[in-house]
Amino acid sequence: MMIAYVYDGKLLAGTLEFDGANYTFLYDNKFLNNQETTAISLTLPKQKEPFVSKHLHPFFANLLAEGNLKKIQCKRLKIDEDDEFTRLIKTATYDTIGTVTIKESL
Repeated sequence: MMIAYVYDGKLLAGTLEFDGANYTFLYDNKFLNNQETTAISLTLPKQKEPFVSKHLHPFFANLLAEGNLKKIQCKRLKIDEDDEFTRLIKTATYDTIGTVTIKESL
């Protein structure tokens, strides 16, 4: 199982897991219960139940590069172009659109 931490600014918003078949996003309880935080996406409303999908949720997929930039990143980082989870944790750590970043679980 692969795990990544999802941050909204400096706050841990939740975890994203990939078990080889399904992607699961789960909000962190502290983030979920904080009245000052908002959902990381309109399509991922704050809830206790996990979001489970066979495909990477569109919100996270939209953090990934496409086209020539995707090819360059995959070549430089030695990542399979079809491995969205690894691409996400290797390329969405800094300098993303918006406040959400992804940190690799070590």
